[in-house]
Amino acid sequence: MTWSAAIGRRVAPLLACVGLLAAWQVAALALKNDGFPTAFEAMRAVPAILGDKEALINILASLRRMTIGFAAAVAVSIPLGLLMGRSRSVAAFFNPLLMVIYPVPKAALMPIIMLWLGVGDIAKTLVIFLGVSLPVIYHSFEGAKAVEEKMLWSGAAMGLSAVQRLVRIVLPAALPEILTGCRTGLVLALITMITSEMIARQSGAGNILFNALDMGQYDTVFAMIIIVGAMGIGLDAAFEKVRARLVRWSEPQFDIPLSFS
Repeated sequence: MTWSAAIGRRVAPLLACVGLLAAWQVAALALKNDGFPTAFEAMRAVPAILGDKEALINILASLRRMTIGFAAAVAVSIPLGLLMGRSRSVAAFFNPLLMVIYPVPKAALMPIIMLWLGVGDIAKTLVIFLGVSLPVIYHSFEGAKAVEEKMLWSGAAMGLSAVQRLVRIVLPAALPEILTGCRTGLVLALITMITSEMIARQSGAGNILFNALDMGQYDTVFAMIIIVGAMGIGLDAAFEKVRARLVRWSEPQFDIPLSFS
């Protein structure tokens, strides 16, 4: 990659954001609608939100729920997806359940979950867990299913047990596909986090957004949208750094010495 191309890749996202803000500013000035503040007014409200201690506590509470829900979903979904990809009986058992749950909007489950678990952190975290788990399971399943059988036969010939083959061959080989599912799940975690907090309004970024809408503080509403978008960009950038460190796992690992005595 040339120097100019590298600079272009770094500058392009910034230019896109500037272009979007410019289009927003022009549209708001043209429409002159009280419910549609200009980009300048919304950007001016961002420091006021980030400088408010209570707002920061709410945003950090959202990130805590999101982290717990995402981590729990990844911890459960990756092993399940890998097992489904390598075992027809496991896939036959779980596939119908997932096909029933997958099309249902997770926000639609929030009222039911609230009846069972109340409106606290557990209910919101569970909704995030459900939103993240399905794409991670699917991509883990597809990644495991695509692993070549000869690789597993080679592992078995080296004396690896079924669990060892799953961890040391299937997991590294399926890792690129798994990371794609995790990246999708990260976006869904942010979406379901905001949605759940707007329905069960106790605390969080979604609660700030909805309260501002109730009080007609439209500049705050759009400022929160900007903050949530920035959170998404930051989380995606952090995930890319983690993904780069995990790339070395993408090649199957065989370190069991063969003996032909």
